[in-house]
Amino acid sequence: MSILSEPVPLSTDADGIVRIGSTRVTLDTVVAAFREGATAETIAEQYPSLQLDKVYIVLGYYLRHQDEVNEYLERRRQTAHQVRRENETRFPPSGIRDRLLARRSLRG
Repeated sequence: MSILSEPVPLSTDADGIVRIGSTRVTLDTVVAAFREGATAETIAEQYPSLQLDKVYIVLGYYLRHQDEVNEYLERRRQTAHQVRRENETRFPPSGIRDRLLARRSLRG
């Protein structure tokens, strides 16, 4: 038996979002599920594109680098909040239901 170091299956896309390997599943998603009490098995079942062994490696990485990962997650939350504010300024949510219903009734 030989002991090998396994690479952490994380990759950063063009937008700076950390994903699990080549999947579309984000690190945010896996960490949130884990924090809510999901096991690695449960996470792998919920996201079929994830392999169980990769989930364990990612969770191990998270547990060893919690401060760094939490800083990344906080930056992501701040960015999402900023984008939401900008979108609500450009497209005010108030009255959206009425506008959609009016548009629907025009189509008849």
